[in-house]
Amino acid sequence: MDLQNLVECSPDSPVKKDLLRNAGSNIVLVCLKTGQVIPPHPEPYAVVFVVLQAEGIITAETSEHPIQPIHFVSVQKDKEKGIQCHPRMVILGIRDDV
Repeated sequence: MDLQNLVECSPDSPVKKDLLRNAGSNIVLVCLKTGQVIPPHPEPYAVVFVVLQAEGIITAETSEHPIQPIHFVSVQKDKEKGIQCHPRMVILGIRDDV
């Protein structure tokens, strides 16, 4: 799968695209324009964010992790997760419902 061809940003809000969905897991491509934010919020699954493009901050519970390409951040189930984008950002979210 050529992820570059799937990158799409909106001036209104982050864009999330499901790439692969299996029982118990999901891989999502998340694209944000400069300055967009996904506020911290709990979700009933664990997730690993893999940064493909840009820089920003990923919030995992009460910790803020500065990120850049080829970094990843893991957040446990039911913990606060959030994303702040500086330049245009492209990340993979690999979700585990187990």
